[in-house]
Amino acid sequence: MSGSKAKTVEAVATDVAGATTKGIEATVTNLNDGMAKAAAGLGETQAKVKEGMEKVMKTAEELMAFSQGNVEAFMKSGQIWAAGVQDISKQMAASAQASLDETMSTFKALTSVKSLKDAMDLQSSLARSALEKTLAESGRLTDVSFKLTEQALAPITARVTLAVEKFAKSA
Repeated sequence: MSGSKAKTVEAVATDVAGATTKGIEATVTNLNDGMAKAAAGLGETQAKVKEGMEKVMKTAEELMAFSQGNVEAFMKSGQIWAAGVQDISKQMAASAQASLDETMSTFKALTSVKSLKDAMDLQSSLARSALEKTLAESGRLTDVSFKLTEQALAPITARVTLAVEKFAKSA
């Protein structure tokens, strides 16, 4: 080969080697950039997943606490109701005992009456007294029952109010 042709082949070989090196370097750079972007994307995805899991766990904890509060409210309501029904039952038993005592007194008095008019007056008095006491007792029992219902529902009503406030904030 002549000198100029050898220089040309050598120059071409140098150019090819240089281009190949530049191509490999560009490929390595592109691969490094791609891997860096993938790692950054993976890190970002992991952060979002972690954040989402933390929110889910916090929500689950809040729901558990709220549910526990609901159970406690129902328990308290049941206790109030049971105590109130027991008190009402005691009052009704006392009223029935007083009514029975009055009836027995009237029957004892009937055994010693001297006239039919006295007997009719005693029976009439007993009937009037029983009716008046029944009306008064039923009114009082109605009032006590309404108050008991309000007291027993108060813990549940408070929980419903809290739920409405809590869910209105989160919506």
